[in-house]
Amino acid sequence: MSKKTIYLLGIVVTIILGTFLYLKFCCNCCVEPPIEESKVEVSPTPTVPNFTPFVLIGNDFNYHTNQNLKFLRNDENIIMPVQDSVTIGIVSLKDYLISYPNQRVLITGYATSDENNTTNYENLALARANTIKNFFVSKGLPETQFDTKGIVVETWKMDLDTLLGPAEYKISDVTMETASGNDQWNALKSKINADPLILYFDTNKAKESLTADEKAKFDDIVKYVQNVPSAMIAVVGHTDNVGSSASNEVLAQKRADFAKSYLAKNGIEESKIEATNKGQNEPMADNATPEGQAKNRRAVITIK
Repeated sequence: MSKKTIYLLGIVVTIILGTFLYLKFCCNCCVEPPIEESKVEVSPTPTVPNFTPFVLIGNDFNYHTNQNLKFLRNDENIIMPVQDSVTIGIVSLKDYLISYPNQRVLITGYATSDENNTTNYENLALARANTIKNFFVSKGLPETQFDTKGIVVETWKMDLDTLLGPAEYKISDVTMETASGNDQWNALKSKINADPLILYFDTNKAKESLTADEKAKFDDIVKYVQNVPSAMIAVVGHTDNVGSSASNEVLAQKRADFAKSYLAKNGIEESKIEATNKGQNEPMADNATPEGQAKNRRAVITIK
């Protein structure tokens, strides 16, 4: 084999060996690294705060706290004790209302449609509104600057069996009653007096619950008194003719006083209620029958 052939053979071997070594050790350097999947940042789901704030907003008055009044399901009473931050708001509102007697607060109470109403109000929502009003008044706020109403809703924010702050408060200026407004309240007064609320008694006691019709009459009285500042309620006690005239006057007055106390406990300012009696002198039915006597044992409630 000539030197030239050996030389050419060496070149070929070198090329083959170099190609092999290149493919084995260097080709991996040319491969692009895999592209990582882009990371998509997912925002956390916002959590809904488990509270309903206590908010009082009026002209030049604004108070807000995340604490609030609480009520158990099916109950009209505020859960005690009340948080300090809520009490501070109530005291601030007291100072404001005293300074601005032309301001009035509408308390709207709420209840859910599946709650049971065992109160004498037309619904549990209105009962809660009046409980809140009475609580405010117990803290020294002027009773004459409050109105109440109730709204039944499908749901309300709850913590187990506790409703969180089921009420709203609207503070507004008192405006002069218009002629149409006067007509409205005069018409309501006529309606109340034409078919008055009557509490019947048996053995010197009154029934503790009202029928739906009686509740409606009671609510009309509350509505009238709240919207007509000068309103006065007349409660007149009556008896049947069993016993002496003198003893029946005492009994009739006790019935009137009982009815007055009943009204005061259920949202009507006591100073607006005048209790008197007619004894046995104005029967509404014949005392010759037990049924007639039962109708005569009564207290009649009207607007003066």
